[in-house]
Amino acid sequence: QSLYDLIGEDTFRKIVHEFYLRVPNDPVLGPMYPADDLDGAEDRLRWFLVQYWGGPQTFNEQRGHPRLRMRHVHFAVTPEAREHWLTIMADALGTVSDNELPGPAREAVWDHMVRVADMLINRP
Repeated sequence: QSLYDLIGEDTFRKIVHEFYLRVPNDPVLGPMYPADDLDGAEDRLRWFLVQYWGGPQTFNEQRGHPRLRMRHVHFAVTPEAREHWLTIMADALGTVSDNELPGPAREAVWDHMVRVADMLINRP
């Protein structure tokens, strides 16, 4: 059973929505995100997470292979940006109950977020 099967798309939808409610107000991340396409950015992150965790392959169907480093290379992803991203994601995860995202699943999702954030740093 995949993590997607365990927690369902609605949990991913909630996490990502809560994340994007916070992004525009962040002084570091806000300017990196398209103000006129936050809904699209929200869809793309949700599709990516759902696909990564065993759900429908909507990201690949709509966008092709994720190629995360290539897609983010034109953003200045600094250690400071990483910290802001992870803080906002931690806040978003905090809005999801333990019933929606049980402990081991929560740890796996968080570990993945940290790995990806680390991987995307491309500036000092």
